[in-house]
Amino acid sequence: MSAFWSGWIMFLIVLNLGITLFLFVWGQFVKIPTQADGTSGHVWAHGVLREGVRRLPIWWVILSASMFAVAIGYLVLYPGFGAYKGAIGWSAHTQLADDKAANDAKLDPVLQGFDGRSIEQLAAAPEATRMGQRLFVDNCAACHGLDGRGGHAVGAPDLTDADWLWGGTPETIVKTILDGRTGTMPPFGASLDTQHVEQLANYVLSLSDSPNTPALAAEGKPQFGVCAACHGPEGKGNPALGAPNLTYAKRLYGSDLAMIEQTIKDGRIGTMPAWRQRLGERDVRLIVAWIVAQSHANAETAAR
Repeated sequence: MSAFWSGWIMFLIVLNLGITLFLFVWGQFVKIPTQADGTSGHVWAHGVLREGVRRLPIWWVILSASMFAVAIGYLVLYPGFGAYKGAIGWSAHTQLADDKAANDAKLDPVLQGFDGRSIEQLAAAPEATRMGQRLFVDNCAACHGLDGRGGHAVGAPDLTDADWLWGGTPETIVKTILDGRTGTMPPFGASLDTQHVEQLANYVLSLSDSPNTPALAAEGKPQFGVCAACHGPEGKGNPALGAPNLTYAKRLYGSDLAMIEQTIKDGRIGTMPAWRQRLGERDVRLIVAWIVAQSHANAETAAR
């Protein structure tokens, strides 16, 4: 904090505290003129209501005085009076660091018990998946949802199914979270007119047996050649490029015709941020263990 702003804050504190303290003290001794009946002479309701003058209650005076003492004591002990750091040297940064160190001291022995286990083993351990879920909710749920089922609004994929953009092995998922990913779908609006976009969108829908217009899909099939470079000739995607599997009915930005047409016309850019600096590999492995556990649970349910 610069000297100017420190001085300005100190000035405001002294001014406000000084004025309120003066008014408090002055209020104990000021003499208000009163009439013989002890009122100020102010009346309302045609004289029915009269303004009385009474001394402030002792409890109110004591309570107010104690508040001034607390305020002054706080400014002496804690930072708040300009750049003054306080007599006890407390700060929010040091408090956070101390709390984090205390939490790490309790948590590290638990986390060390997970070291050396494979992610599949962690996925089968309830204590590991509980921690993984908590970490997921704190760091990943904003895009992927509390249950990991993704969000069309931001193009966040469903993490609980068997379809993966960049590959679904535990090691690949760990790498995706640690280092991030960026997927780009180029826009084709400049090279395809509205009719061709509609035909191609219908063909894309037909790849997953989603509702479509067969005649338009048949006309759109020859145009799919430009898409096959990334999505493959059968539309099954390419994990090396993060190209989605178009034969899977659930899509990143929605599965209706209008949304697919918009994707073809305007393109998409999806970014998965890197979490290595924030989380580290140990926490990421726990998150992946929870994700793998959800995928396994859904696979078992679908098989029944």
